[in-house]
Amino acid sequence: MIKKITLLLFLCCTTVAFGQSPFSVNGLCIAAPSKVKVDDFVGFIEKDLAPGGINTLILRVDFNYAYESRPELRDDNPLSKADVKKLVAACKKHHINLIPQVNLLGHQSWHGDLGKLLEAYPQFDETPNVKLPENYEWPNPDRLYCKSYCPLHPQVHDVVFDIVDEIVEVFEAKAFHAGMDEVFYLAHPDCPRCQGKDPAKLYAGEINKINAHLQKGGTALWIWGDRLIDGKDSGIGMWEGSYNHTEPAIDLISKSVVICDWHYEKAIPTPAYFAMKGLQVIACPWRKPEVAEEQVAMIEAFKENSTPEMAEKYLGVMHTVWSPADAFLDNYYNPKSEDDPRGSEAACLKAMIAAVKKIKI
Repeated sequence: MIKKITLLLFLCCTTVAFGQSPFSVNGLCIAAPSKVKVDDFVGFIEKDLAPGGINTLILRVDFNYAYESRPELRDDNPLSKADVKKLVAACKKHHINLIPQVNLLGHQSWHGDLGKLLEAYPQFDETPNVKLPENYEWPNPDRLYCKSYCPLHPQVHDVVFDIVDEIVEVFEAKAFHAGMDEVFYLAHPDCPRCQGKDPAKLYAGEINKINAHLQKGGTALWIWGDRLIDGKDSGIGMWEGSYNHTEPAIDLISKSVVICDWHYEKAIPTPAYFAMKGLQVIACPWRKPEVAEEQVAMIEAFKENSTPEMAEKYLGVMHTVWSPADAFLDNYYNPKSEDDPRGSEAACLKAMIAAVKKIKI
């Protein structure tokens, strides 16, 4: 309870300190830049994010860091400690809450390639009998989107918590984003430990285990919210919601977990669902400027028309970028047509920033 209050005070105080946003979170989530583009990204923070009122920056690091605790999990040419400290210094200067992300549980492969974790530790694979295809297509008979690690493997957390602790420390982070989205493989018949178990309990158990580990150091856990929504009854579908029965986990996870609620085609009002469950929530757009504007208006309306207890759960908005950071910067400064997916990401961020600035504090 004390840690939850501390997080709320931190979020509220940062809003006052910035003096630029009516929301506790006015954020951007993007992949960490490549090593050669770190200085360019620092310039982006200085010239655009800070003046735009962005007060929260999630960098998806995954294995793009020269881990010392687990060097076998380094990508080729990863960010060094010195590279990260440049980003940390820029964010500190502008009072931006810098949050690293490493995908846990799901997203341990992409198309025909394993991620570093399962490449180095194949014994952690939830679905060892599902082979990665040479030419990936969706849908496929194995229902393969991305591999997962087995949350019940007795050694998996020894490994992943090493890199979580290291990345939190080097980023001097008050929060950590664990991903946890689009988990299609869980309680799979291939897994001798998970088969036949309740997917919701497995999913909630993993969230709570990660959260308990982070809370030992006073670090907050953030995750994506899609697996906590019933994709069938809501009509939201299998990507923005769950078809594999993980959604009851919403009643089993710690209320201290912060939910990043992504919907990219329209401003679906699921933040109210999370807030009613006692969870802090952030609405997240991607590539449609009008959706970003609608989500800003939605969160503002929810805050204005809620009880104080509910209003504090609506933290704000966060734009998400899914192209590489280097490509995004190029498109941001050299705009493409909004009909081009690369250009629309930049237009969406600019629209979100402009919409938040129009709100009267």
